[in-house]
Amino acid sequence: MTVGLENKADSALVKQSEAPAKKTSTSASAKTPTSGPLSKEPKLTPPSGPAPTKLEIKDLIAGTGPEVKAGASVTVNYVGVLYKGGKTFDASWKRGEPSTFSLSGVIPGWTKGIPGMKVGGRRELVIPAALAYGAKGSPPSIPANAPLVFVIDMLGT
Repeated sequence: MTVGLENKADSALVKQSEAPAKKTSTSASAKTPTSGPLSKEPKLTPPSGPAPTKLEIKDLIAGTGPEVKAGASVTVNYVGVLYKGGKTFDASWKRGEPSTFSLSGVIPGWTKGIPGMKVGGRRELVIPAALAYGAKGSPPSIPANAPLVFVIDMLGT
C-alpha cells in the first residue's frame, strides 16, 4: 500500500497530509543484519481484548547503539498489522530492504513511540486510531478508526 509516495519503500507510515518522504541511502550499518535476532522478520500474534486508548510501547529487544532523537531520520525494518484481526497491511520485509524516513513525516504513533529507542533494538507499538490514521483511515488497507500494531527493528539513525 502506498499513500502517494515516489518510492514504495516509504509507504503506510507517512502522514497523508505530508509531502512525500524521500528515500535516502543507508550506510553499511543500517542494512538488515544477516545474523542475530534482527535478521528475521518478526512473527506477530494478533492482539485480543479492547482496542487501546493510549500508545503502548514495549521493547522486545533492547538496542545497544545510539539513541533515536525526536525528528531524526531513521532506517528500519517493520511489520504493521491491524489490531482487530491481525491482518498485515505493510511490511518493509516484503520489499526486501529497510525503509528510511524522517520521524517528522510519519503517523503520530511513530513520532511519539520511536524516540528513545536504540539502534539494534526491536520495539512493539500498539497505536490507538487517534495516533494512526484516525477517522479517515488509509483505504483500502486501513479502515477508519483502526488501531494498529507495529514491530520495528531500528537499524540506524
